Amino acid sequence: MRSSSAGRWSLAVLVVVVALIVAIWPRDAEAPDSGGSGRPTGTAAPVDRRAQDDAQALAPLRAEANLQPCPAPTGTEPAGPLTGMTFECVGDGSSVDLAAALAGRPAILNLWAWWCGPCAEELPVLQEYARRAGDRVALVTVHTDPNESNALSRLVEYGVQIPGVQDGSARVQAAVEAPPVLPVTVLVRPDGSIAKVLPQPFRSVEEIAAAVETHLGVSI
Repeated sequence: MRSSSAGRWSLAVLVVVVALIVAIWPRDAEAPDSGGSGRPTGTAAPVDRRAQDDAQALAPLRAEANLQPCPAPTGTEPAGPLTGMTFECVGDGSSVDLAAALAGRPAILNLWAWWCGPCAEELPVLQEYARRAGDRVALVTVHTDPNESNALSRLVEYGVQIPGVQDGSARVQAAVEAPPVLPVTVLVRPDGSIAKVLPQPFRSVEEIAAAVETHLGVSI
């Protein structure tokens, strides 16, 4: 008799526990709709920089960095994997259609981040290459981290004034199918196609010049 009473009591406790679990379990209606793709739909657009890095906060850093202007559209019809991608110019906050700005001329995109040690060594070398190359090759840096303030501070520290765009969501890295490492140098043909993705730091102007001549046919 006692065993029967104990069993009924255990069953009652179990029912209460199950009821509590059901009460607090998240409802399907509150879960994100995956649309059948396995991923939530309606996600926010890519965030290229932190909210606190607004124009007012960046203004003194931009003035100190004094970066070269980002390239303007060439008038040639853009093509290639970067087509339609618009970014903020690190130097002045203007909008840059990257494919349109590079269309019709050979170009170098250098993917870097403020925390990247090899990038700190490479960026001054790239700047010297750009000085020697002049108008023969367009060179644009792509800051691949949301912290734009730190990017500007690092450029001041390095004494580098190459034009650059802010790409905190790493859209360029994904578009050119670059590996998730930094720095990465992307060589772009005048027709917008990618000639070569080089996931390595360059340590001399001569190394850069050799790679550009090999893959883009431009010598300096």
